[in-house]
Amino acid sequence: MKVTYSHIEQEHRETVEKECTHHVEKLNRLLRRYDPDLVQVHCSLEKTPRRNEYSFSVNLTLPTGPLHATGNGPDVRASAKAAFAEIETQAKKHQEKLRKDYVWKRKRDRGPLKATDVSPAD
Repeated sequence: MKVTYSHIEQEHRETVEKECTHHVEKLNRLLRRYDPDLVQVHCSLEKTPRRNEYSFSVNLTLPTGPLHATGNGPDVRASAKAAFAEIETQAKKHQEKLRKDYVWKRKRDRGPLKATDVSPAD
């Protein structure tokens, strides 16, 4: 998986890289089926003017299509976590759509049996 960064100031670079490596490992487990050379992650960070807020955006390019997510937070780490949580959710939904999970109805657990549901043995 190729990871690139843009618009990240030097003071926030270490925090962003540390947080990204943690989440990229999670994405690697999630996107195991794809060839690692074809998967690209692009991260960028912006500080909102006149507010103490950061906007972190993640673009995940897969062979089957691109995914985009943005996270806002009071600090760099919180915004990165929000963006990666959203991109993980989108990746899971994307894979479900590719597997055509909507075609196959999954059986649900009916819960524990009640005493009235069990017929007495003779």
